Amino acid sequence: MRLISICPSNTELIEFLGLTDQLVGVDDYSDWPEAISHLPRLGPDLNIDIDQVEALKPDLVIASLSVPGMEKNVDELKKRGLPYIVTNPQSLAEIGQSLIEVGAACGVADKARLIAERYTSQVETFKQAASLVDKRPSLYWEWWPKPVFTPGKVNWLTEISELAGGYNIFGDEETANFQTDWEEVKQRNPDYILLSWVGVRTDKINPAIVEKRPGWTELPAIQQQNVAVMEEELYCRPSPRLLAGLHKLAMMLHPAIFENVEMDDLFV
Repeated sequence: MRLISICPSNTELIEFLGLTDQLVGVDDYSDWPEAISHLPRLGPDLNIDIDQVEALKPDLVIASLSVPGMEKNVDELKKRGLPYIVTNPQSLAEIGQSLIEVGAACGVADKARLIAERYTSQVETFKQAASLVDKRPSLYWEWWPKPVFTPGKVNWLTEISELAGGYNIFGDEETANFQTDWEEVKQRNPDYILLSWVGVRTDKINPAIVEKRPGWTELPAIQQQNVAVMEEELYCRPSPRLLAGLHKLAMMLHPAIFENVEMDDLFV
């Protein structure tokens, strides 16, 4: 098949399904695996060049609604009669389901089910280890600094936080993406401040920037140097790579408990 992915998380799903060699084009932000580096780039995920997509004569375009604004890509694909499917996972379980759905659409349904089973099994392994945690630290995830966006209850990072033995301080907000402000974050007083800005490389984020926010130097998280820059590609994309991010976070919070967790080679 001639496949096109117009979202980084879908490009990663394709790799986990062993179909990267069938990709003929990807969006500008897809950066994993290395094997896609030579492929035609079709524009940023919110402004895909549909003319170029059409010119590549795809058998299937794997689109997404994971970021607000992607609807116009889907509308244009539909308008032109191009073959496509849409993923929009918000939870770890839905990511597993996306593996199955994309695999079925690409003709590898049996393989996809097996990979999804391994994925689910790895999640369960972390769940069992997390049950041994006595004291769970509170985590503030920052997806964007101004305006401030953070994951709410209906999001994989709230699950990741719990599976790593912590909890998301905005996990009580009934939404996937919650807009807040620096003052409210300060009032909630997280034990850890985790900066993972969507679309921004870790080397472009200076963790010391949080010290310039009004009143934040009073926060124990800053005084105890519990501020970390987390890789956007391991925490902000709904793909199985989240499990590698989960392992890293768990080892940061509770190394004694999670050091013996066995990681499936597929997700390392």
